[in-house]
Amino acid sequence: MGLILDSSILVAAERKGLSVREILEQFKSGHGETEIGLSVVTIAELTHGAFRAQVEARKLRRLAFIDRLCRDIPIYSITVEIARIVGRIEGQQAALGFTLAFEDLAIGVTALQLGYDIVTFNEKHFLQIPGLRIVKAK
Repeated sequence: MGLILDSSILVAAERKGLSVREILEQFKSGHGETEIGLSVVTIAELTHGAFRAQVEARKLRRLAFIDRLCRDIPIYSITVEIARIVGRIEGQQAALGFTLAFEDLAIGVTALQLGYDIVTFNEKHFLQIPGLRIVKAK
């Protein structure tokens, strides 16, 4: 078992000024010695946010934070199997009239494929992914 950290967790931690090491220590103290990882899509979301920064210093700080995440936390790519599951769930939900954000769906399915839980502040974004276990952050 392990945890995939959603972008919302990392954005909140970065805004509080927490280091990657402090983030990892918090989760290990709350969940024990468990694997912690990120979806490659989270890196895309965080990079998007860095380049939207109005202040150059903030952009550079965010980019340095992303670099540390990539160095210190395993990053999981989207595989063909993940892509197929994303497409299936997205199509099934669309047929029912629900729209899921592709990014959240890809992050959630990555966790699901690994047998990991997703840790998020945005629980409702992941509720429509069948079988995904959600850990609501505090």
